[in-house]
Amino acid sequence: MIDNGMKKKLPIGIDDFRKIRTEGFYYVDKTAMIRDLLNAWGEVNLFTRPRRFGKTLNMSMLKAFLEIGCDKSLFDGLDISKESQLCEKYMGQFPVISISLKSVSGDSYEAALSQMRKEIGNEASRFEYLIDSDKLTENEKNRYKQLTISTSDSEKVYSMSEDALKSSLQTLSILLQKHFEKKVIILIDEYDVPLTQANERNYYTKMVDLIRSMFDQALKSNSSLYFAVLTGCLRVAKESIFTGLNNPNILSITTVRFEEYFGFSDYEVKKMLDYYNQIDKYEVIREWYDGYRFGKVDVYCPWDVINYCYELTGDSAAYPKAYWSNTSGNDVVRHFIEKSNKTANTKREIEALVAGETVEKVIREDLTYNQLYDEIDNIWSVLFMTGYLTQRGKPNGKKYQLAIPNREIREIFTEQITAMFQKVVRANVSRLTEFGEALKSGDAEKTEQLFTSYLYDSISVRDSSVQKDKKEILYHGEMIGILVNIEGWDSKTNVDSGDGYSDVMVRIENEGIGIIIEFKYAENARLTAGCKDAMAQIERMNYTSELKHEGYHTIYKYGIACFKKRCKVICEKEEYDLDE
Repeated sequence: MIDNGMKKKLPIGIDDFRKIRTEGFYYVDKTAMIRDLLNAWGEVNLFTRPRRFGKTLNMSMLKAFLEIGCDKSLFDGLDISKESQLCEKYMGQFPVISISLKSVSGDSYEAALSQMRKEIGNEASRFEYLIDSDKLTENEKNRYKQLTISTSDSEKVYSMSEDALKSSLQTLSILLQKHFEKKVIILIDEYDVPLTQANERNYYTKMVDLIRSMFDQALKSNSSLYFAVLTGCLRVAKESIFTGLNNPNILSITTVRFEEYFGFSDYEVKKMLDYYNQIDKYEVIREWYDGYRFGKVDVYCPWDVINYCYELTGDSAAYPKAYWSNTSGNDVVRHFIEKSNKTANTKREIEALVAGETVEKVIREDLTYNQLYDEIDNIWSVLFMTGYLTQRGKPNGKKYQLAIPNREIREIFTEQITAMFQKVVRANVSRLTEFGEALKSGDAEKTEQLFTSYLYDSISVRDSSVQKDKKEILYHGEMIGILVNIEGWDSKTNVDSGDGYSDVMVRIENEGIGIIIEFKYAENARLTAGCKDAMAQIERMNYTSELKHEGYHTIYKYGIACFKKRCKVICEKEEYDLDE
């Protein structure tokens, strides 16, 4: 365990601003966002960013700053405290309605409706003082009670009508304005999550109608509204959710304003690593978690940086993990890879992305959730807006140079590509059988022909930026992806044998046959020379010794050289008399 003394705790999974500031957690100061918002706000402001980039924490920060009765000491020493005039005018000056829709989901519309009632009911319950307000009429107090009525006080199962739910945000804002004699600020976090869930569970139309009605009354025809801030992953303009709003202020990942407030800058990451005595891990963190570009600023994924830094403080040898990708099923990448299998051009584009190159695509930021996967071109836009791809330049109009941002996301693509390849392999039983027969009989020509066909069927995951030996790993990974589907074969990679580790070792125990395969990446397509180098390595490192010791009477040694989607195979056979 590393002794960090009395250093601040890292906020793993904590997105409550007050809790971070009062319970001794490390905080990356994003309060300058308050200044920029208050200096240039629209009546409705929508921030779209990928998940886990600090949207919820920033919304909690806005609530803590703006709400009547705020604890001003929370902002001591932070950037916003330097803005004395703004603090005097806005700090603690507004009634604030703050809801998060990230939990509004369910297998049915009724289940999601119950979650929506719970979110609104819990928020309305914060304002119980309205019941005793001498500024509200009895009728107005009854309207408030309709939002907090529940079938069980202990479980808080709210039973407001659907009509009351649709007008709930407007109702609350009207009552709060009348009570405080001040207009209201509305904060809605993750506004589009209910639409995502509804689209996957076939009640999309009903959910769109509910959200549209709530927003129409709260954000469009609401004289009690001062301004509103919403966050989400996608803009979803074409659902008409924001129809009629007076020029909503859309602040997406392509917008230059507010670009630095979601995600960590390079300076912020270095500062954090230095604080926790982990600055030597900077290059590793940059390789794995940097590479996103919002507007014109490059940022790291904060969720990844915080989680990895936390692990490092307990184990300085901790290996980086895919923290961000593990918080989601990565379905959008899976859909994309599956659809690409039908389009040769898209397969080549994916290969270019995984190799560290860019592709130019038109980005549509106004998609509807029920059309995300309708066309391959739509999925490009979704990958971009949800953080699986990022921009490397905007040549003209809506066209962007897209790239995979970092190693974490590259591994997601690689895993999905491998999973799809496995499906392709299993689907053609006759070719798989033929390939197995060729390998176990030493038929180098047939093995070369069939492995080449597999290479052309697959989406290559070669990374042009990596070293030669790592490119070879990708090829023997593809070989294993085939061999593990052959029944009765024990196929493994990087097996300890002789004086080193063979790329692939196969044991066909019931037939007494063993197979050793060594791969070489053939620079400049020198395939024959690559095969000879592979065979020489098998001999030099004595890779067959393990199989000999285990009593395999026939051992095939394969040298395979690969270059892009081409390969060459040579084979030598060794036989042993087990009675000698």
